[in-house]
Amino acid sequence: MNNDAKSTAEPADSSDDRSNEGKVRFSELGLSDPINRALADMGFTHCSPIQAQSLPITLSGHDVLGKAQTGTGKTAAFLIALFEDLLRQPAPEERFAGEARALIIAPTRELVMQIASDANDIGKYTGLNVHALVGGMDFGKQLQAMQSRHVDIVVATPGRLLDFCERRELYLDQIELLVIDEADRMLDMGFIPQVKRIVRMAPEKTHRQTLLFSATFSNDVLRLAEQWMFERTTVEIEPDSVATDTVEQIVYMVASEEKLPLLTNLIAQPDVQNLMIFANRRDQCRVLHERLRNKGFKVGLLSGDIPQGKRVRTLEEFKNGRLQALVATDVAGRGIHIDGVSHVVNYTLPDEPEDYVHRIGRTGRAGNSGKSISFACEDDSFRLPAIEELIGRKLKCVLPPEELLD
Repeated sequence: MNNDAKSTAEPADSSDDRSNEGKVRFSELGLSDPINRALADMGFTHCSPIQAQSLPITLSGHDVLGKAQTGTGKTAAFLIALFEDLLRQPAPEERFAGEARALIIAPTRELVMQIASDANDIGKYTGLNVHALVGGMDFGKQLQAMQSRHVDIVVATPGRLLDFCERRELYLDQIELLVIDEADRMLDMGFIPQVKRIVRMAPEKTHRQTLLFSATFSNDVLRLAEQWMFERTTVEIEPDSVATDTVEQIVYMVASEEKLPLLTNLIAQPDVQNLMIFANRRDQCRVLHERLRNKGFKVGLLSGDIPQGKRVRTLEEFKNGRLQALVATDVAGRGIHIDGVSHVVNYTLPDEPEDYVHRIGRTGRAGNSGKSISFACEDDSFRLPAIEELIGRKLKCVLPPEELLD
């Protein structure tokens, strides 16, 4: 189960019952026995805010437009609603091969794999089949898996999903529930034309339930919601706790040439474990990864141009502690949910303030504390005011200790 749900649901053996006062219990939602059993297995008793606000609406069959950051529990929110819908409306006895009942679209391969993993955890007693379709992995194996059993739930990236639909291996005209996750990132990555084609293959918006989630509500996102949703209810969860409560944030004011020695000294600090390093562009990440490896550090690279198989292996090595650090772009980093990341370094400050919140949300998860260190040089310090406005606080800007610049 990924931390998007894990970090925001309360375990049954919580030692501080007072922290759950006023929170909605999953047992109060009238969920089916298979879902209640799975949640109990995972130790989940209380809803996070996005779950408490959205589930009563989605469980009654209404569309929801949700504003929520990664780490707020939104994945579990829409998965619980999806499984309950399919369990309450049993599949027809006669079904054609490749007819999906529910569809979840997400922008990155990592995020699709995380959602599919969560779906298998939450739906393990339901008897419903989950299929993940992503580019960069063997098409034939994905097709063979889909042909071997009924297609209940498909989790997919837009490009690979269209591949299956255009080859008439997958049909969307019987979709009962459509989930579009990270809509703002879909826009950023240029996927909206593909998503529009996918939506046109699904039943009319009055004949399906649609859930759309986004970290931000831009005018473009709201226009898409107007096109794709029917009598929607809007739920907004602000990211202040994600950005400020559990993560110590500091900005080191440095010259460009000081960034690399500062980073190498930080990696060597004894309190740094599972360090994630973010840069804005793929070429920046490649150069940084190569320089760190040349200095003898065990470092992985995660960006959109890395083959999927290698990305999966790199993530596993990072999760298992065989790598000291992971260099990533924002596109690759948004779908990552890993326990025990102690530090996040913004080697370059992000162009979009929301990406700062996503980056530092990789640490300080599941109630643990974390530390975010940003490098601000003459080229990117002008991005600080917009970040401070978004998180609602001034960031601590200091010169780095001399020993870290040796």
